[in-house]
Amino acid sequence: MNTDGVTVAQPFDFHFFYQERERSLGRIMSKIKRYLGRRIEQRLIELGFTNFKASYIAFLGNLEAAGITNNELARRAGVTKQAMSKIVKLLEDDGYIYTMKDERDSRSSLIFINERGKELLVAVFNCMEDVRRDFHAIAGQERVEQMIDTMVLLVREIERDTGPLTLVPCPQ
Repeated sequence: MNTDGVTVAQPFDFHFFYQERERSLGRIMSKIKRYLGRRIEQRLIELGFTNFKASYIAFLGNLEAAGITNNELARRAGVTKQAMSKIVKLLEDDGYIYTMKDERDSRSSLIFINERGKELLVAVFNCMEDVRRDFHAIAGQERVEQMIDTMVLLVREIERDTGPLTLVPCPQ
C-alpha cells in the first residue's frame, strides 16, 4: 500500500477506527442490501419462485401496464440496452414477463408483466413489509420511517443531478 504523504502524528487508534468503521455509511448500506437480498430470495424460494434473483426486482418494478420498450426500461433501470435485452430474455424464459410487437413501431417490442410476474411483485412487497415491521420492532416506527424519508430525499436529490442510479451487472 502506498502511504507516501501520509503522516501519523500519534499511534494508530484502533478503538477509534473500529468505532468509526461501525458507522461507515458504505459498510452499513452494503450490509442492509445483503440482508434484504438474502431475505427476499429466501422468502421467494419458499413461495416457489426458485429461479428469481432479488437484483431483478428493479426491472419488474419499472414495467408499465400499457407495456414498455426495452430502450425505455434500460433507461429507467440505468443499464445498457444490451444488458436489458439479456435480463428481458431471462425474465421471459422464466415466465415473469411477455413481449409483443409494438403496433406503432414494428422495429421494437413492448414488454409486459404477466400474472406470475404480478404474483412475484406482490410476494416481494409483502416480504418488504415484513422487513419494515421487523425494523419497527427493533428501532421504533418513527425512527425507521424517518430513515426511509431521509433516504428517499437523498436519492431524489442525487438522481436529479446524476440520473437513475440503478446499475445491475449483466447476467453471464
